[in-house]
Order: sequence, then structure tokens, then C-alpha cells
Amino acid sequence: MRDEVRRPEQKDGKPAVSVNLKRNVRLVGFGALVLVAGLLAFGTWGHAQRHLAALDTLRQQEDEVPAVRIQRVGSTDAPRTLDLPGSMEAFDWATVYARATGYIATRNVDIGSRVHAGDTLAIIAAPDLDQQLNQARAQLAQLQAAVIQAQSNMQLAQVTNQRTQVLVGQGWQTKQQGDVDRLTYQAQIAALQVAQANEKAGEAQVSRLEELTGFEKVVAPFDGVITQRHIDVGSLVTADVSSGTPLFDIAHSSVLRIQIWVPQDAVFGLKDGATAEVRVPEIADRVFHGTVARNANALQAGTRSRLTEVDVDNADGTLFPGLYCTVRLFIERLQPVISIPSQAVIFNKNGLSAAVYEDGRVKIKPLDVLADNGAELEVRAGLSPDDEVILSPPVNIRDGMRVSVANGNGSSQQAASR
Repeated sequence: MRDEVRRPEQKDGKPAVSVNLKRNVRLVGFGALVLVAGLLAFGTWGHAQRHLAALDTLRQQEDEVPAVRIQRVGSTDAPRTLDLPGSMEAFDWATVYARATGYIATRNVDIGSRVHAGDTLAIIAAPDLDQQLNQARAQLAQLQAAVIQAQSNMQLAQVTNQRTQVLVGQGWQTKQQGDVDRLTYQAQIAALQVAQANEKAGEAQVSRLEELTGFEKVVAPFDGVITQRHIDVGSLVTADVSSGTPLFDIAHSSVLRIQIWVPQDAVFGLKDGATAEVRVPEIADRVFHGTVARNANALQAGTRSRLTEVDVDNADGTLFPGLYCTVRLFIERLQPVISIPSQAVIFNKNGLSAAVYEDGRVKIKPLDVLADNGAELEVRAGLSPDDEVILSPPVNIRDGMRVSVANGNGSSQQAASR
């Protein structure tokens, strides 16, 4: 007889295993729900605690009175200094060209030679020019003789005409002969004038050639130094207006001129005759004194700057043309300005401003800056001469904020009660 298969007990017509499985699933779900709820509650509590801590920190920051250093600003009308780059140039400079065609027979100077006005620099051998001068002088002698001859012919014609006119009046000579002698006299007068004009032309030709032969001796046009030599003994030189041969470059460097470009904001305070200090980087231990000598009296449209020249005495020859230098100008102020240290300036989205200390409170004032000199700024508007600015203001400084002034010992004296 077969054994009967044992089946799980049933409850309400359902197997017991299925009932237990569902019960376990509900327990697990309920536990997960409780866990999630606990985590949410814990997170909410932690967030609330952090929010309270942040509020407390913010409240402490708001109630905190930082200690700051202050400095009183002042008004000044002293001249402002302006440093500008410049380049030294010779006061006079020229290239000496050949005015006579020939060969260099003698050269008396070289690069670096100091010369005086009228000193002979070189001699040009120009035999062709000399022969032209001799020929012109001979032709002038012929023309001068022709003048004498024409003058004699004119005098003879004058005497003949006078006699003929008397004879014609007395009837001893025909009127035709009288007309011939009168017109001959007039022709001789014209011939004399032609001869005199030819003589003047010959004199002009001789004078021109004498001037040209005078250029065979090349002389210095002014006192200076030979800065460049383009020829040597035996060099062929030509005299031509457009393609003449350069001989020497000469520069007058006992006085140097420095060209600088002065910006528009300094033009009205800089006048001719003002003093200037000139510095050369390679001569750091010496300051050369100059004078604002001249200016272009007009500004460049592109740069809004004016060309100005400063003259510097260089009698000892320390300086040279072409040197780079720095020119310090002293610009007279048209009106007083306020100067503040750069560490008192605040730069943000609103531009430049300064924190001013007023009875324990901060007053933020916008600045209209005239010039930035690095360590200091010149302010055109925004501050009063008696204002006290805060140095190195805190990053969170704001208008109306309470502050205290730090004394010399590093402690602070509260400037306002809470």
C-alpha cells in the first residue's frame, strides 16, 4: 500500500508557505521604510544644525567690528613729476658734400676729429675746373677789350654825327648823309651796350668758376666732431645737386637736444624754459640738467601728445648723439589734487573707490583718478582733504560697516558701540 504524500497544512484554503513569504516581505519593506525615514530625519536634522551654525557665523561676522588702519589724505599743489623716454641728438648736424668734381688730394680729418668752423677738412684736385676758370678769365679780357672798342666807335660816331648835322644845317652836306651819320651813332650806342652786357656775363662766369674752385678746399661749416668719413685720398668725387658725393658727417655735440613726446594731460602745465632732469641708464650715478627749449605747439592726432625738445649742456663731452635716456619733467599743477596710497584703493565691478572712516563707520566713495604713480594715486574728485581712508580694507567691507581703529600697539579701540 502506497505511502500517502504529506502536504503542508493549509489555512483558509491557502498554503502556509505562501502566507509566511508574504509576511516576511511586508516586514522587510516596513523595515526599509523605517530606515529611509530615519535617514531622512537624520539628514534634515544635520542640515538644520549646519544652517544654524552658518547663521551663527554670519551673525558673528555681522556683529564683529574689524580693526583697520587709517591714514588722513591731504591736498597738494606741488609740481608732479613725469618721466618720459627720449633720444639724444646733436644740436647741429650736417653731411658735407662735394661741390667740385675731382680727386681727393688731401684729407686732414678722420672719424672723431674735433674741428672748428672754417677748418680745412680736405682738398680736392680739380684741374679741369681750374682750366675752365683760366679760359673764362681770358674770355672776360676779350669782352673787356670789346667794350673799349665799342666805346671808341660810339664816340667817333657821336663826333661825326655832330659835325654832319652842322653841315646839313648850313647846306654843305646832304640830308641823306646827315641821316646816315645820326643812325650810325645810335647803332654804335647799342653796340656799346651789347659789349657791356657781354662783359657782365663774362664776369658772372668767372665769379661762378672762382666760387667752384673755392670749393676745392672743403671746410667745416661749424664747430663739431666728425662722425662719419665717406672718402679717402684718391677718391673720385662728383659735384651734383641730386647725386653728389658725400664727404663727411659732422655733428655739433657741445649742446644736445632731446626729443620727447609729452601727453595731453601734461601739456598745459609745461612751459618753455622749465627745468628737466636727464638720466642715462649706463651713467646711473649722475643726473644731467636740461631746459625745455622748444615745442611743436601742436598735438599729434593719433597719440594726443606734443613734440618737445630739451637742451642739455655737454661741454665736457660725456654724452653722445643717439643715446637713449629718460627725461624727468616737473609739471605745474593747474589745481590742487588729493594724493592717496595705492593700498587704500578698492577695485571691483563698480570701478575704483576708497573706504573712508567716518565716526566708526565705513563710507565707500567712488574715485575719479587723475594719475597713477604706482605707490600713490592722484585723485581729481571723490575725496575731501580731511578724509581718512582705510588702508588694505577687508574683502567684505561694505558701506555703513562698523570698524575700529588699530592703535600703534596692535590692539584696537572700538570706535562705535554695538
